[in-house]
Amino acid sequence: MSVKNVLVAGAGQMGAGIAQVAAQAGLEVVMTDVADEFIARGIKTIEKNLARQVEKGRLEAADRDAALARISTSLKIEDGGDADLFIEAAPEAIEIKQNLLEAAGRVLRPEAILATNTSSLSVTKLATFTGRPDRFVGIHFFNPVPAMALVEVVRGLETSDATVATARAFAERVGKSPITVADSPGFVANRILFPMINEAIFALQEGVAGPEEIDQGMKLGANHPMGPLALADLVGLDTTLAVIETLQRDLGDPKYRPCPLLRRYVAAGKLGRKSGAGFYTYS
Repeated sequence: MSVKNVLVAGAGQMGAGIAQVAAQAGLEVVMTDVADEFIARGIKTIEKNLARQVEKGRLEAADRDAALARISTSLKIEDGGDADLFIEAAPEAIEIKQNLLEAAGRVLRPEAILATNTSSLSVTKLATFTGRPDRFVGIHFFNPVPAMALVEVVRGLETSDATVATARAFAERVGKSPITVADSPGFVANRILFPMINEAIFALQEGVAGPEEIDQGMKLGANHPMGPLALADLVGLDTTLAVIETLQRDLGDPKYRPCPLLRRYVAAGKLGRKSGAGFYTYS
């Protein structure tokens, strides 16, 4: 199956990024969310990202305008009902994703593929909400979507080979490098990455070093482009906590227990870049 039209549910950081790369690849995109203000913020993010590419000489102004013209928005997923591919990019709450997937299963054509951008929830479980588990797959992009090359294509228990092939082809079409992984908590990258972030927070809590020193240690000692605490701020500390809680719950191993300091930051509303403060302060 060839994907020509994409419906993205969610205009946040991830949803806007997915809509952007799909539109830049020549695909028609409908981006939805629950409120006009969220959609306006998502479009503003896309415009800013594309403008930066033009300024740096990586994109022609005409191509920017063409990409933006391929993106339409709506408060109703019914307006994207003719899509070949649906991708939900909602927060990591199974109730929210369930509602979206049930609605998409009713609205989209039977041959359409449904996908989730979840970073940690069970693809097999989410598939039960769609009414078409063989045509459901995880397509996990990484943040920031326009810059990160990896996409994890996650095979649920009933995902068909044809669905996996279509998902991989879509990822390649939008300029990404896909890897196919089994449905397991955290998949590959986050199962390794988030325990490292969690351990960095433990090191901060125990006074081993300050945030800058911890991040410099991993940047200069492990050649990471960004330190784990700065990365957690970028991802969002609430999302970071949700992923670590999922690893602990679904793998049943106490080694994945979230650091108490992370819980305190989230409880205080210090969520990282999106709230203006986390392990660092942002203007």
